[in-house]
Amino acid sequence: MSYPALGARGFLLPTRLKNSYEGAGQGRRASNWKASGAGPAATSSNGLQTLRNRSRHAIRNDPYAFTVIDKQVSNHIGTGIVPKPTHKDETIRSALRELWGDFTEESDADGQLDFYGQQALAGHTFFGGGEVFARLRVRPLSDGLAVPLQVQLLEPEFVPHTKNGRAPGTNNPIRQGIEFEGTQRVAYWMYKRHPGEGSTDPSYNELVRVPADEVLHLHEPTRAGQLRGVPLLAPVLLRLKTLDEFDDAVLFRQEVANLFAGFIRKTPSQSPYPTEGGRAADAGYSPLVGLEPGTMQELGPDEDVLFSDPPDAGNNYAEFMRQQLSAVAVGAGLPFELLSGDLRGVSDRIIRIILNEFRRRVEQRVHGIFVHQFCRPVYQRFVTMAWLSGAIPLPDFASNPRPYLRARWVPQGWAYTHPVQDVQSDKMAVRAGFTSRSEIQLKRGSDPDTIDRENMEDNARADRMGLTYDTDPRQRDDQGEVIEDKI
Repeated sequence: MSYPALGARGFLLPTRLKNSYEGAGQGRRASNWKASGAGPAATSSNGLQTLRNRSRHAIRNDPYAFTVIDKQVSNHIGTGIVPKPTHKDETIRSALRELWGDFTEESDADGQLDFYGQQALAGHTFFGGGEVFARLRVRPLSDGLAVPLQVQLLEPEFVPHTKNGRAPGTNNPIRQGIEFEGTQRVAYWMYKRHPGEGSTDPSYNELVRVPADEVLHLHEPTRAGQLRGVPLLAPVLLRLKTLDEFDDAVLFRQEVANLFAGFIRKTPSQSPYPTEGGRAADAGYSPLVGLEPGTMQELGPDEDVLFSDPPDAGNNYAEFMRQQLSAVAVGAGLPFELLSGDLRGVSDRIIRIILNEFRRRVEQRVHGIFVHQFCRPVYQRFVTMAWLSGAIPLPDFASNPRPYLRARWVPQGWAYTHPVQDVQSDKMAVRAGFTSRSEIQLKRGSDPDTIDRENMEDNARADRMGLTYDTDPRQRDDQGEVIEDKI
Protein backbone atom coordinates (compact mmCIF):
# COMPACT_ATOMS: atom_id res chain seq x y z
CA MET A 1 0.00 0.00 0.00
CA SER A 2 1.38 3.45 -0.95
CA TYR A 3 0.82 6.62 1.02
CA PRO A 4 1.06 10.31 0.04
CA ALA A 5 4.47 11.86 0.49
CA LEU A 6 5.04 13.37 3.93
CA GLY A 7 6.84 16.57 4.78
CA ALA A 8 9.78 16.93 7.11
CA ARG A 9 7.49 16.93 10.16
CA GLY A 10 5.20 14.23 8.98
CA PHE A 11 2.46 16.49 7.49
CA LEU A 12 0.94 15.91 4.10
CA LEU A 13 2.47 18.26 1.56
CA PRO A 14 -0.05 20.77 0.07
CA THR A 15 0.69 19.52 -3.43
CA ARG A 16 -0.39 16.07 -2.37
CA LEU A 17 -3.68 17.13 -0.85
CA LYS A 18 -6.86 16.60 -2.84
CA ASN A 19 -9.50 19.34 -2.83
CA SER A 20 -12.33 18.52 -0.46
CA TYR A 21 -14.76 20.43 -2.67
CA GLU A 22 -15.17 19.64 -6.33
CA GLY A 23 -15.89 23.31 -6.94
CA ALA A 24 -12.30 24.10 -5.90
CA GLY A 25 -10.81 21.57 -8.31
CA GLN A 26 -8.28 22.64 -10.95
CA GLY A 27 -8.85 19.83 -13.45
CA ARG A 28 -9.84 20.01 -17.08
CA ARG A 29 -13.45 20.93 -16.39
CA ALA A 30 -12.47 23.93 -14.24
CA SER A 31 -9.36 25.05 -16.10
CA ASN A 32 -11.07 28.09 -17.63
CA TRP A 33 -12.95 29.07 -14.44
CA LYS A 34 -11.48 32.42 -13.44
CA ALA A 35 -13.02 33.61 -10.17
CA SER A 36 -12.16 37.01 -8.75
CA GLY A 37 -10.95 37.32 -5.19
CA ALA A 38 -11.78 41.05 -4.98
CA GLY A 39 -13.18 42.40 -1.74
CA PRO A 40 -16.82 43.46 -1.25
CA ALA A 41 -16.23 47.13 -2.03
CA ALA A 42 -14.07 46.45 -5.09
CA THR A 43 -16.49 43.84 -6.45
CA SER A 44 -19.45 46.19 -6.30
CA SER A 45 -17.42 48.97 -7.90
CA ASN A 46 -16.00 47.18 -10.95
CA GLY A 47 -18.19 47.90 -13.98
CA LEU A 48 -20.91 49.43 -11.78
CA GLN A 49 -21.81 52.27 -14.15
CA THR A 50 -22.03 49.87 -17.07
CA LEU A 51 -24.37 47.66 -15.05
CA ARG A 52 -26.60 50.64 -14.25
CA ASN A 53 -26.71 51.81 -17.86
CA ARG A 54 -27.54 48.35 -19.19
CA SER A 55 -30.11 47.72 -16.47
CA ARG A 56 -31.97 50.95 -17.25
CA HIS A 57 -31.75 50.30 -20.99
CA ALA A 58 -33.27 46.85 -20.48
CA ILE A 59 -36.06 48.27 -18.31
CA ARG A 60 -36.88 50.86 -20.97
CA ASN A 61 -36.88 48.41 -23.89
CA ASP A 62 -37.32 44.84 -22.68
CA PRO A 63 -40.86 43.96 -21.52
CA TYR A 64 -39.61 41.23 -19.19
CA ALA A 65 -37.03 43.49 -17.54
CA PHE A 66 -39.69 46.17 -17.09
CA THR A 67 -42.08 43.62 -15.57
CA VAL A 68 -39.46 42.40 -13.08
CA ILE A 69 -38.91 45.90 -11.70
CA ASP A 70 -42.57 46.89 -11.86
CA LYS A 71 -43.71 43.77 -10.00
CA GLN A 72 -41.00 44.12 -7.38
CA VAL A 73 -42.01 47.72 -6.65
CA SER A 74 -45.72 46.97 -6.56
CA ASN A 75 -45.20 44.10 -4.13
CA HIS A 76 -42.69 45.88 -1.90
CA ILE A 77 -44.39 49.28 -1.74
CA GLY A 78 -47.96 48.89 -2.98
CA THR A 79 -49.94 51.92 -1.85
CA GLY A 80 -47.31 52.73 0.76
CA ILE A 81 -45.55 51.59 3.94
CA VAL A 82 -47.37 53.50 6.70
CA PRO A 83 -46.10 54.34 10.21
CA LYS A 84 -48.26 53.55 13.24
CA PRO A 85 -47.05 55.56 16.27
CA THR A 86 -46.73 53.39 19.37
CA HIS A 87 -46.70 56.08 22.07
CA LYS A 88 -48.80 55.09 25.09
CA ASP A 89 -50.86 58.28 24.99
CA GLU A 90 -53.71 57.99 22.48
CA THR A 91 -53.93 61.79 22.18
CA ILE A 92 -50.30 61.98 21.09
CA ARG A 93 -50.69 59.04 18.72
CA SER A 94 -53.70 60.70 17.10
CA ALA A 95 -51.89 64.05 16.78
CA LEU A 96 -48.85 62.41 15.21
CA ARG A 97 -51.00 60.50 12.72
CA GLU A 98 -52.85 63.65 11.69
CA LEU A 99 -49.69 65.72 11.29
CA TRP A 100 -47.99 62.89 9.38
CA GLY A 101 -50.90 62.89 6.93
CA ASP A 102 -50.28 66.58 6.24
CA PHE A 103 -46.54 66.00 5.88
CA THR A 104 -46.91 63.19 3.34
CA GLU A 105 -48.68 65.54 0.92
CA GLU A 106 -45.82 68.07 1.09
CA SER A 107 -42.79 65.80 1.55
CA ASP A 108 -41.48 65.83 -2.03
CA ALA A 109 -38.86 68.51 -2.58
CA ASP A 110 -39.62 68.31 -6.31
CA GLY A 111 -43.34 68.76 -5.68
CA GLN A 112 -44.38 65.79 -7.84
CA LEU A 113 -45.37 63.02 -5.43
CA ASP A 114 -46.57 62.40 -1.91
CA PHE A 115 -44.36 60.43 0.47
CA TYR A 116 -45.83 57.09 -0.58
CA GLY A 117 -45.24 57.98 -4.21
CA GLN A 118 -41.66 58.77 -3.22
CA GLN A 119 -41.41 55.31 -1.69
CA ALA A 120 -42.40 53.82 -5.06
CA LEU A 121 -39.95 56.06 -6.94
CA ALA A 122 -37.21 55.10 -4.49
CA GLY A 123 -38.10 51.46 -5.15
CA HIS A 124 -37.83 51.89 -8.93
CA THR A 125 -34.45 53.61 -8.57
CA PHE A 126 -33.25 51.06 -6.01
CA PHE A 127 -34.14 48.00 -8.08
CA GLY A 128 -33.19 49.51 -11.43
CA GLY A 129 -29.95 51.24 -10.44
CA GLY A 130 -28.96 49.29 -7.34
CA GLU A 131 -29.32 52.15 -4.87
CA VAL A 132 -30.88 55.55 -4.28
CA PHE A 133 -29.94 58.55 -2.15
CA ALA A 134 -32.32 60.89 -0.33
CA ARG A 135 -31.47 64.31 1.07
CA LEU A 136 -33.38 65.57 4.08
CA ARG A 137 -34.03 69.24 3.32
CA VAL A 138 -34.91 71.54 6.23
CA ARG A 139 -37.15 74.39 5.05
CA PRO A 140 -37.78 77.83 6.58
CA LEU A 141 -40.99 78.34 8.53
CA SER A 142 -41.98 81.02 6.04
CA ASP A 143 -42.64 78.29 3.45
CA GLY A 144 -45.82 77.45 5.35
CA LEU A 145 -45.31 73.69 5.39
CA ALA A 146 -46.99 71.53 8.02
CA VAL A 147 -43.49 70.47 9.08
CA PRO A 148 -40.44 72.37 7.76
CA LEU A 149 -38.92 69.28 6.17
CA GLN A 150 -38.86 67.78 2.67
CA VAL A 151 -37.22 64.77 1.04
CA GLN A 152 -35.27 64.92 -2.23
CA LEU A 153 -34.56 61.66 -4.08
CA LEU A 154 -31.30 61.39 -6.03
CA GLU A 155 -30.01 58.74 -8.42
CA PRO A 156 -26.75 56.97 -7.48
CA GLU A 157 -24.69 58.95 -10.04
CA PHE A 158 -24.94 61.99 -7.75
CA VAL A 159 -22.37 60.25 -5.51
CA PRO A 160 -19.57 59.05 -7.83
CA HIS A 161 -18.38 55.58 -6.88
CA THR A 162 -15.01 56.44 -8.45
CA LYS A 163 -14.35 59.15 -5.85
CA ASN A 164 -11.58 57.85 -3.58
CA GLY A 165 -8.81 59.48 -1.59
CA ARG A 166 -8.63 61.77 1.43
CA ALA A 167 -11.00 64.51 2.49
CA PRO A 168 -9.32 67.93 2.46
CA GLY A 169 -8.75 69.42 5.89
CA THR A 170 -9.65 66.28 7.87
CA ASN A 171 -7.61 63.54 6.15
CA ASN A 172 -10.62 61.25 6.47
CA PRO A 173 -10.64 58.45 3.90
CA ILE A 174 -13.14 58.71 1.03
CA ARG A 175 -14.23 55.39 -0.42
CA GLN A 176 -16.58 55.26 -3.39
CA GLY A 177 -17.82 58.79 -2.69
CA ILE A 178 -18.42 58.17 1.03
CA GLU A 179 -16.29 59.87 3.68
CA PHE A 180 -15.48 57.89 6.82
CA GLU A 181 -14.19 58.75 10.24
CA GLY A 182 -13.14 55.46 11.70
CA THR A 183 -15.97 53.12 10.78
CA GLN A 184 -18.68 55.81 10.75
CA ARG A 185 -19.99 57.49 7.63
CA VAL A 186 -19.64 61.23 8.19
CA ALA A 187 -20.31 62.70 4.74
CA TYR A 188 -21.20 62.03 1.11
CA TRP A 189 -19.53 63.81 -1.81
CA MET A 190 -22.24 64.81 -4.28
CA TYR A 191 -22.60 66.58 -7.59
CA LYS A 192 -24.96 69.54 -7.71
CA ARG A 193 -26.65 68.14 -10.79
CA HIS A 194 -26.92 64.71 -12.39
CA PRO A 195 -23.66 64.21 -14.35
CA GLY A 196 -25.60 62.53 -17.15
CA GLU A 197 -27.60 65.68 -17.95
CA GLY A 198 -24.62 67.26 -19.72
CA SER A 199 -24.71 70.64 -17.99
CA THR A 200 -22.47 73.32 -19.50
CA ASP A 201 -22.14 75.09 -16.15
CA PRO A 202 -18.76 73.94 -14.75
CA SER A 203 -19.91 74.59 -11.18
CA TYR A 204 -22.35 71.69 -11.44
CA ASN A 205 -19.44 69.29 -12.07
CA GLU A 206 -17.90 70.16 -8.72
CA LEU A 207 -18.38 67.83 -5.75
CA VAL A 208 -20.01 69.16 -2.60
CA ARG A 209 -19.53 67.63 0.83
CA VAL A 210 -22.90 66.83 2.42
CA PRO A 211 -23.00 65.69 6.09
CA ALA A 212 -24.13 62.10 6.52
CA ASP A 213 -26.99 63.05 8.87
CA GLU A 214 -28.63 64.85 5.93
CA VAL A 215 -28.37 61.88 3.56
CA LEU A 216 -30.15 58.53 3.44
CA HIS A 217 -28.54 55.75 1.42
CA LEU A 218 -30.94 53.01 0.34
CA HIS A 219 -29.06 49.93 -0.86
CA GLU A 220 -28.87 46.20 -0.17
CA PRO A 221 -25.42 44.93 0.79
CA THR A 222 -24.97 41.24 0.03
CA ARG A 223 -21.45 41.04 1.48
CA ALA A 224 -20.17 42.42 4.76
CA GLY A 225 -18.31 45.63 3.99
CA GLN A 226 -20.08 46.37 0.71
CA LEU A 227 -20.50 50.14 0.24
CA ARG A 228 -22.58 50.55 -2.92
CA GLY A 229 -25.57 48.74 -4.34
CA VAL A 230 -25.82 46.64 -7.50
CA PRO A 231 -28.87 46.56 -9.84
CA LEU A 232 -31.30 43.72 -9.25
CA LEU A 233 -31.02 42.62 -12.89
CA ALA A 234 -27.22 42.23 -12.77
CA PRO A 235 -27.26 38.38 -12.78
CA VAL A 236 -29.63 38.18 -15.76
CA LEU A 237 -28.78 41.19 -17.94
CA LEU A 238 -26.77 39.23 -20.51
CA ARG A 239 -29.39 36.48 -20.63
CA LEU A 240 -32.16 39.03 -21.15
CA LYS A 241 -30.27 40.68 -24.00
CA THR A 242 -29.51 37.37 -25.73
CA LEU A 243 -33.06 36.14 -25.26
CA ASP A 244 -34.50 39.37 -26.64
CA GLU A 245 -32.28 39.14 -29.72
CA PHE A 246 -33.27 35.50 -30.28
CA ASP A 247 -36.97 36.28 -29.90
CA ASP A 248 -36.66 39.28 -32.21
CA ALA A 249 -34.88 37.17 -34.83
CA VAL A 250 -37.68 34.58 -34.77
CA LEU A 251 -40.27 37.32 -35.07
CA PHE A 252 -38.46 38.96 -37.98
CA ARG A 253 -38.09 35.63 -39.78
CA GLN A 254 -41.82 35.06 -39.49
CA GLU A 255 -42.57 38.59 -40.66
CA VAL A 256 -40.42 38.22 -43.78
CA ALA A 257 -41.71 34.74 -44.57
CA ASN A 258 -45.31 35.88 -44.37
CA LEU A 259 -44.80 38.79 -46.77
CA PHE A 260 -45.23 36.32 -49.65
CA ALA A 261 -48.78 35.07 -50.12
CA GLY A 262 -47.88 32.80 -53.06
CA PHE A 263 -45.79 32.30 -56.19
CA ILE A 264 -46.79 31.85 -59.84
CA ARG A 265 -44.98 28.86 -61.27
CA LYS A 266 -44.50 28.34 -65.01
CA THR A 267 -43.51 25.22 -66.88
CA PRO A 268 -39.92 25.12 -68.09
CA SER A 269 -41.02 24.93 -71.73
CA GLN A 270 -42.65 28.37 -71.67
CA SER A 271 -40.58 31.43 -72.47
CA PRO A 272 -39.94 33.95 -69.71
CA TYR A 273 -42.02 37.09 -69.35
CA PRO A 274 -41.28 39.51 -72.18
CA THR A 275 -39.55 42.65 -71.00
CA GLU A 276 -38.67 46.01 -72.51
CA GLY A 277 -35.93 48.01 -70.88
CA GLY A 278 -35.96 45.83 -67.79
CA ARG A 279 -39.73 46.25 -67.27
CA ALA A 280 -42.53 43.83 -68.04
CA ALA A 281 -43.98 44.42 -71.50
CA ASP A 282 -47.70 44.87 -72.10
CA ALA A 283 -48.60 41.25 -72.63
CA GLY A 284 -51.94 41.27 -70.85
CA TYR A 285 -50.60 40.07 -67.56
CA SER A 286 -48.04 41.05 -64.90
CA PRO A 287 -45.66 38.83 -62.89
CA LEU A 288 -46.73 40.61 -59.68
CA VAL A 289 -50.33 39.95 -58.69
CA GLY A 290 -52.08 42.16 -56.14
CA LEU A 291 -54.40 40.45 -53.67
CA GLU A 292 -57.70 42.10 -52.80
CA PRO A 293 -60.93 40.71 -51.36
CA GLY A 294 -63.03 39.04 -54.10
CA THR A 295 -60.22 39.12 -56.67
CA MET A 296 -60.34 36.57 -59.52
CA GLN A 297 -57.02 36.24 -61.29
CA GLU A 298 -56.70 34.69 -64.75
CA LEU A 299 -53.54 32.66 -65.21
CA GLY A 300 -51.68 32.18 -68.45
CA PRO A 301 -51.15 28.86 -70.22
CA ASP A 302 -49.10 26.32 -68.27
CA GLU A 303 -49.20 28.44 -65.10
CA ASP A 304 -50.28 27.44 -61.64
CA VAL A 305 -50.09 29.01 -58.18
CA LEU A 306 -47.96 27.76 -55.32
CA PHE A 307 -49.01 29.34 -52.02
CA SER A 308 -46.37 30.24 -49.46
CA ASP A 309 -45.94 27.89 -46.54
CA PRO A 310 -43.56 29.77 -44.22
CA PRO A 311 -41.86 27.81 -41.42
CA ASP A 312 -43.25 28.15 -37.94
CA ALA A 313 -41.26 29.30 -34.92
CA GLY A 314 -40.11 25.76 -34.22
CA ASN A 315 -41.47 22.95 -32.14
CA ASN A 316 -39.23 23.80 -29.19
CA TYR A 317 -39.68 27.58 -29.32
CA ALA A 318 -42.35 27.84 -26.60
CA GLU A 319 -40.58 25.45 -24.24
CA PHE A 320 -37.23 27.16 -24.83
CA MET A 321 -38.69 30.59 -24.06
CA ARG A 322 -40.39 29.22 -20.96
CA GLN A 323 -37.13 27.72 -19.67
CA GLN A 324 -35.17 30.91 -20.30
CA LEU A 325 -37.80 33.11 -18.66
CA SER A 326 -37.80 30.74 -15.70
CA ALA A 327 -34.05 31.33 -15.33
CA VAL A 328 -34.61 35.10 -15.58
CA ALA A 329 -37.30 34.92 -12.90
CA VAL A 330 -35.05 32.93 -10.57
CA GLY A 331 -32.17 35.36 -11.06
CA ALA A 332 -34.41 38.37 -10.44
CA GLY A 333 -36.15 36.89 -7.38
CA LEU A 334 -39.61 36.91 -8.96
CA PRO A 335 -41.94 33.93 -9.39
CA PHE A 336 -42.09 32.78 -13.00
CA GLU A 337 -45.88 33.00 -12.90
CA LEU A 338 -45.75 36.71 -12.03
CA LEU A 339 -43.12 37.44 -14.66
CA SER A 340 -44.82 35.65 -17.54
CA GLY A 341 -48.48 35.53 -16.50
CA ASP A 342 -48.39 31.85 -17.45
CA LEU A 343 -50.45 29.86 -14.92
CA ARG A 344 -50.71 26.63 -16.88
CA GLY A 345 -50.65 23.59 -14.64
CA VAL A 346 -50.56 25.66 -11.44
CA SER A 347 -53.24 24.91 -8.87
CA ASP A 348 -54.42 27.31 -6.19
CA ARG A 349 -52.48 25.35 -3.57
CA ILE A 350 -49.26 25.55 -5.56
CA ILE A 351 -49.65 29.27 -6.24
CA ARG A 352 -50.18 29.83 -2.51
CA ILE A 353 -46.86 28.09 -1.76
CA ILE A 354 -45.11 30.13 -4.46
CA LEU A 355 -46.56 33.42 -3.23
CA ASN A 356 -45.81 32.64 0.42
CA GLU A 357 -42.15 32.08 -0.39
CA PHE A 358 -41.98 35.23 -2.51
CA ARG A 359 -43.76 37.30 0.13
CA ARG A 360 -41.33 36.13 2.82
CA ARG A 361 -38.48 37.61 0.77
CA VAL A 362 -40.47 40.79 0.15
CA GLU A 363 -41.18 41.25 3.86
CA GLN A 364 -37.52 40.66 4.66
CA ARG A 365 -36.46 43.41 2.28
CA VAL A 366 -39.30 45.78 3.26
CA HIS A 367 -38.42 45.82 6.95
CA GLY A 368 -34.66 45.28 6.65
CA ILE A 369 -34.00 47.74 3.83
CA PHE A 370 -36.87 50.10 2.97
CA VAL A 371 -38.06 50.72 6.53
CA HIS A 372 -34.66 50.72 8.23
CA GLN A 373 -32.76 52.79 5.68
CA PHE A 374 -35.47 55.11 4.40
CA CYS A 375 -38.84 55.22 6.17
CA ARG A 376 -37.63 55.12 9.77
CA PRO A 377 -35.06 57.97 9.53
CA VAL A 378 -37.56 60.14 7.62
CA TYR A 379 -40.18 59.62 10.34
CA GLN A 380 -37.72 60.31 13.14
CA ARG A 381 -36.57 63.53 11.46
CA PHE A 382 -40.23 64.44 10.89
CA VAL A 383 -41.06 64.06 14.60
CA THR A 384 -37.96 66.02 15.60
CA MET A 385 -38.70 68.89 13.21
CA ALA A 386 -42.36 68.89 14.24
CA TRP A 387 -41.30 69.40 17.87
CA LEU A 388 -38.60 71.99 17.04
CA SER A 389 -40.99 74.02 14.87
CA GLY A 390 -43.78 73.88 17.43
CA ALA A 391 -46.11 72.10 15.04
CA ILE A 392 -47.02 69.66 17.81
CA PRO A 393 -46.43 69.74 21.58
CA LEU A 394 -44.41 66.75 22.77
CA PRO A 395 -43.84 66.88 26.54
CA ASP A 396 -40.37 65.83 27.72
CA PHE A 397 -39.20 65.23 24.15
CA ALA A 398 -35.85 66.91 24.80
CA SER A 399 -35.01 64.63 27.73
CA ASN A 400 -36.57 61.40 26.43
CA PRO A 401 -37.36 61.41 22.69
CA ARG A 402 -37.46 57.63 22.13
CA PRO A 403 -41.15 57.04 23.01
CA TYR A 404 -42.15 59.65 20.43
CA LEU A 405 -39.84 58.30 17.71
CA ARG A 406 -41.10 54.74 17.93
CA ALA A 407 -43.49 53.57 15.24
CA ARG A 408 -44.55 50.31 13.68
CA TRP A 409 -44.32 50.35 9.92
CA VAL A 410 -47.17 48.57 8.18
CA PRO A 411 -47.03 47.76 4.44
CA GLN A 412 -50.14 47.39 2.34
CA GLY A 413 -51.80 44.10 3.28
CA TRP A 414 -51.66 41.13 0.96
CA ALA A 415 -54.85 40.35 -0.90
CA TYR A 416 -56.77 37.28 0.27
CA THR A 417 -55.95 34.12 -1.63
CA HIS A 418 -59.21 32.53 -0.42
CA PRO A 419 -61.30 35.36 1.10
CA VAL A 420 -63.77 33.19 3.04
CA GLN A 421 -61.23 30.66 4.28
CA ASP A 422 -58.66 33.33 5.15
CA VAL A 423 -61.14 35.34 7.22
CA GLN A 424 -62.37 32.22 8.98
CA SER A 425 -58.83 31.14 9.84
CA ASP A 426 -58.04 34.63 11.20
CA LYS A 427 -61.17 34.53 13.33
CA MET A 428 -60.32 31.08 14.68
CA ALA A 429 -56.76 32.18 15.50
CA VAL A 430 -58.05 35.20 17.44
CA ARG A 431 -60.63 33.16 19.36
CA ALA A 432 -58.00 30.55 20.21
CA GLY A 433 -55.70 33.24 21.56
CA PHE A 434 -52.96 32.57 18.99
CA THR A 435 -53.02 36.22 17.88
CA SER A 436 -54.93 39.44 18.47
CA ARG A 437 -57.41 41.46 16.46
CA SER A 438 -54.88 44.27 16.31
CA GLU A 439 -52.23 41.95 14.87
CA ILE A 440 -54.64 40.67 12.22
CA GLN A 441 -55.62 44.21 11.27
CA LEU A 442 -52.01 45.36 11.07
CA LYS A 443 -51.16 42.34 8.92
CA ARG A 444 -53.91 43.43 6.55
CA GLY A 445 -52.44 46.93 6.41
CA SER A 446 -55.14 48.56 8.57
CA ASP A 447 -54.94 50.68 11.71
CA PRO A 448 -56.63 49.02 14.75
CA ASP A 449 -57.34 52.38 16.39
CA THR A 450 -59.07 53.65 13.26
CA ILE A 451 -61.11 50.46 12.81
CA ASP A 452 -62.27 50.42 16.45
CA ARG A 453 -63.22 54.08 16.31
CA GLU A 454 -65.16 53.62 13.08
CA ASN A 455 -66.95 50.55 14.49
CA MET A 456 -67.92 52.54 17.55
CA GLU A 457 -69.22 55.40 15.43
CA ASP A 458 -71.12 52.99 13.13
CA ASN A 459 -72.76 51.23 16.10
CA ALA A 460 -73.70 54.50 17.75
CA ARG A 461 -75.21 55.86 14.54
CA ALA A 462 -77.16 52.65 13.92
CA ASP A 463 -78.54 52.66 17.49
CA ARG A 464 -79.48 56.31 17.23
CA MET A 465 -81.34 55.74 13.99
CA GLY A 466 -82.92 52.47 15.10
CA LEU A 467 -81.13 50.41 12.43
CA THR A 468 -80.26 46.74 12.71
CA TYR A 469 -77.85 44.97 10.38
CA ASP A 470 -76.99 41.30 10.26
CA THR A 471 -73.31 42.36 10.37
CA ASP A 472 -73.75 43.72 13.92
CA PRO A 473 -72.18 41.05 16.18
CA ARG A 474 -73.95 42.55 19.20
CA GLN A 475 -77.34 41.50 17.84
CA ARG A 476 -76.75 38.83 15.20
CA ASP A 477 -74.73 35.61 15.08
CA ASP A 478 -72.61 34.37 12.19
CA GLN A 479 -75.71 33.23 10.31
CA GLY A 480 -77.46 36.59 10.72
CA GLU A 481 -79.93 35.23 13.29
CA VAL A 482 -81.04 37.44 16.20
CA ILE A 483 -79.19 36.67 19.42
CA GLU A 484 -81.72 35.94 22.19
CA ASP A 485 -81.14 37.63 25.53
CA LYS A 486 -80.04 35.08 28.08
CA ILE A 487 -80.36 35.51 31.83
